Amino acid sequence: MAYLLGIDIGTSGTKTVLFNTEGKTIASATAEYSMQQPYIGWAEQNPEDWWEATCTTIQQVLKTSRVESQEIKGVGLTGQMHGLVLLDKNNQILRPSIIWCDQRTDQECIEITEMVGQQKLLDITANPALTGFTASKIMWIKKNEPHIYDKIAHILLPKDYIRFMLTGNYATEVSDASGTQLLNIKHRDWSIDIINILEINAEWLPKVYESQEISGVITRRVAEDTGLMEGTPVVGGGGDQAAGAIGNGIVESGVVSSTIGTSGVIFAHTDQIIVDPKGRVHTFCHAIPDTWHVMGVTQGAGLSLRWFRDNFCVQEKEIAQLLEVDPYVLMTQQAEHVEPGCEGLLYLPYLMGERTPHLDPYARGVFFGLSAKHTKRDMIRSIMEGVTFSLKDCLMILEELSIEVNKVRVSGGGAKSSLWRQMQADVFQKEVVTINASEGPAFGAALLAGVGTGIYNNVQEACNHTIQEIEHHSFCKEKGKIYSHNYSIYKNLYQNLKDTFPLLSLNK
Repeated sequence: MAYLLGIDIGTSGTKTVLFNTEGKTIASATAEYSMQQPYIGWAEQNPEDWWEATCTTIQQVLKTSRVESQEIKGVGLTGQMHGLVLLDKNNQILRPSIIWCDQRTDQECIEITEMVGQQKLLDITANPALTGFTASKIMWIKKNEPHIYDKIAHILLPKDYIRFMLTGNYATEVSDASGTQLLNIKHRDWSIDIINILEINAEWLPKVYESQEISGVITRRVAEDTGLMEGTPVVGGGGDQAAGAIGNGIVESGVVSSTIGTSGVIFAHTDQIIVDPKGRVHTFCHAIPDTWHVMGVTQGAGLSLRWFRDNFCVQEKEIAQLLEVDPYVLMTQQAEHVEPGCEGLLYLPYLMGERTPHLDPYARGVFFGLSAKHTKRDMIRSIMEGVTFSLKDCLMILEELSIEVNKVRVSGGGAKSSLWRQMQADVFQKEVVTINASEGPAFGAALLAGVGTGIYNNVQEACNHTIQEIEHHSFCKEKGKIYSHNYSIYKNLYQNLKDTFPLLSLNK
């Protein structure tokens, strides 16, 4: 029997999942870790925590599954995008990783735009300079921590640091590298032009692979530490959104995905490069050769509900532990007792600034319309509705760009909630679909490993062989009218507050 391993280095934890070649989950393990926020808008993690979680979850999966290591034919990697991992000449980590949701680099983005030119950035990288991207983080280190910058020998993304630890190779792949702002999106390789303009040493950057290409093999030391077999191939893999799209079967036009994890993403496959001239959505290389994708990102999707859980739902967490259920189940049950629209309570999910459609690192979270009548359950539902409105912002831009949207496949932690799935159908006024695969990015990474090792001929064949639609949510026009009214207010709220948000910044 042949098996494939998918490893997902997420923001809240690392998940390792073992699949058979039919796409069935054999074993899964997750190890959580923390995110540090030294200042408002900053977000950092320790790469050592990712590696410890990777080793722990691989060991757990092998122990639980009782699968022999020689039966695992390939390993696929995925994970949070844009994070900056810096190594010195001895491969020692120079500082904590500045991760995707960090918002400190607004000034560096202005400087990058001035240095490169706005149109040239769009022409080469298909995106404007954004605080979340890796290039602005590098420039921040150069300006603010020159003692660190002078010691850099290698620059890696989060999943690619794990690849280095597994294989000893410095490598990345096109979908994740697209989010650095240093890749030529058309030619699917580093842009020497931009690298030279920003005066970044090109030797610091890893080799770029296509997502299904083998990028290295498991070393003897890692085999001893984890139980994997020495020589097991490790493929390029993908950024979490591209790999998650593969795991959702988003490999053709007309079907888009809506993912609610820590962030929220609307993702569409394209056969050509489509760029939003306003820079509100991202255009990146897809994890399929000679294809691309367009995605809108809301920074604080599942993060908003997790923030509320951790700060205001202590009782629910305690009860959930006694009942051996997820606290989110109890929170969702409370939200189900609230009518759509929450009697005028709206939530803006801008806890970490915002990308789509506002590109605003200063934006803040807001409860609007709060009255003495509202309760905790109203606030829970308003968070879910506000996140869904933010995803509709993304969807509206895709349609504005003439990208075909016939149905929406949902995934991520938010897709576990039937309420949230139906809410998306009613807000989007689109059919919402779930599939048999629930592991998202880890599954997509495993399928890419299957293609790279010859189990499947190509990514489309891998998806067709393993993915089936299982549940359909039709939209309700009456609820859609309620949501449409609140959505119009939601959109105006940002416009009314955007000039006030910067006044709250400690940097002002």
